[in-house]
Amino acid sequence: MDGEIGSDELRSLLDDEDARVVDIRPPAAFQRGHIPGSENVPFQSLVDEVERFEGADRVVTVCPHGKSSVQAARLLASYEGFDGTVESFEPGLDGWDGPLEDAASAETAEAAADEGPDAPF
Repeated sequence: MDGEIGSDELRSLLDDEDARVVDIRPPAAFQRGHIPGSENVPFQSLVDEVERFEGADRVVTVCPHGKSSVQAARLLASYEGFDGTVESFEPGLDGWDGPLEDAASAETAEAAADEGPDAPF
């Protein structure tokens, strides 16, 4: 694990296409609200899903209070197939002062993107 980051650094990473934010909470909690652009890989599934992160330059793990995400970051960093930077979001989701996205808003955004441009009339 390469350390922990705070809200300001995570906020700046959200626009970086090479960084992946991994929320390790259960799916129901993730659907209620998560950091925009994050992906849900519950902690219990992380061992089976670790190969998903091969080739990622930077991964930031997120949990409710910043404790379990340290363990998740250590697990990812220990995987032989991963050589990117792995960090934990130190304050946890409870300390995130940015916007949250829920399942409904994410689906609405995807549907709007699929509709194409507005009709001219």
